[in-house]
Amino acid sequence: MERQPAETGGQEVEAAGDGRQLRRLLQHADLPAVAEARQVLREALRGWGVPGLADTAELLTSELVTNALQHTDRGAVLTATLSPERRSRRLRVEVRDFVSRHPRLRAPGDQVTSGRGLLLVQALADAWGVRPEGTGKVVWFELSVDTA
Repeated sequence: MERQPAETGGQEVEAAGDGRQLRRLLQHADLPAVAEARQVLREALRGWGVPGLADTAELLTSELVTNALQHTDRGAVLTATLSPERRSRRLRVEVRDFVSRHPRLRAPGDQVTSGRGLLLVQALADAWGVRPEGTGKVVWFELSVDTA
């Protein structure tokens, strides 16, 4: 696996065959990290030749990162992977945190200002889910390059 040097702290970009991967450590309670995660993802998608995924991927990533930083007591790890398959290329974004409590879909009222993030993920992603990982969990989504 080829590794390219990080340009900013915590960022690691890897290339494996034709696939691409971005990994970023996000510090707890550092909500400016949400904007940074969006920017790093947009730059990676442009570099990988799939800038058409950026708007949706940024929105959904922003929701998952915000949830991880607001609802857990530690940091999170963002990983984005572009599959190498030419026929069915997919972007998979994962946000890992270190709290085992799984997020749940809510039906917020009209006057409630939060609780819509996973509804957006469910509506816009081709697939999404949650899986246990060590002492925490990974919340992930996938977007097809074909629909970009």
